[in-house]
Amino acid sequence: GAPGMESLPEAVLIRILASIPAVDLVLACRLVCCQWKNLVDGAALWILKCQQEGLTRADSDAENWQNFYFLSKKRKNLIKNPCGEEDLEHWGEVENGGDGWKIEELPGDFGKEFPSEEVHKYFVTSYEWCRKAQVIDLRAEGYWEELLDTTQPKIMVRDWYAGRRDAGCLYELCVRLLSDNEDVLAEYKSETITIPQENDASWTEISHTFSSYGPGVRFVRFEHGGQDTLFWKGWYGVRVTSSSVTVEP
Repeated sequence: GAPGMESLPEAVLIRILASIPAVDLVLACRLVCCQWKNLVDGAALWILKCQQEGLTRADSDAENWQNFYFLSKKRKNLIKNPCGEEDLEHWGEVENGGDGWKIEELPGDFGKEFPSEEVHKYFVTSYEWCRKAQVIDLRAEGYWEELLDTTQPKIMVRDWYAGRRDAGCLYELCVRLLSDNEDVLAEYKSETITIPQENDASWTEISHTFSSYGPGVRFVRFEHGGQDTLFWKGWYGVRVTSSSVTVEP
C-alpha cells in the first residue's frame, strides 16, 4: 500500500500537527498512536505553535510549552463589567452605604481622565462604606484542575482608584483565593488607603500577584470599596474602574 503518515519525517509531521487547533491536538490527536502522543506531549510542537502565533517568553527553557501556549491564548481579564458599562451587572454582595454606588462618565466633576482611552466610566462611592465583590470560577473559565494545582500559574490582580480634588476619601481592596468549599487558601488585603481632601484626582494603580499558592484553588473573590471622609450627601467618595484578574503564563 501507499506509505502512510508514519513514514513522514518527524519535522514535517510536527509542521502538519502545528496547524491543528490546540484543543484537538490534546483531546484527539494524541490518542491516534504512540508517535503522535509523544509529539503532542513534547515541547517542539508547542514551541512551533508559539512561534507561529507570536507568543514569546523570556525564559525559553520553559519546562512546559503546552501550558505556556494555553495560558497565553486564554489570557484575558476574568472580571466582568470592570468599568461600569453595564451598571452593577456581575457585581455581587453589594453594600450601598450612604447614597450607594453610582456610575459616572470620565473624567467626572473635579476629576482626571483615565490613563487608557478604552475606559469611559467609573464606579463611585458615597458617604458611608460602599463595597462590591465578584467571584470568578476558574474551572468555568477553562483552567483545569491539574494546571491550577501543579503549574500554579501566577494570578495577577489589578485595580485603579482616584479621589476628586474637592473631597477626601478612603479605599480598600481585598482578594482571596478560595477552595471548592470556599476555604481561604491565600489572601491579599490592602491597607485602608486615605486620599486627602486637597488631592490632584490622579488615577492610581494597585496590584498584587499570587504565586506558589498551593493546590486546591478554584475561585478568586475580588472585593473593593470605599467612602468619602467628609460625609457629604451624594457621591464624593473614592472612584474605582478597570479592575482586572488575569491568569498569567
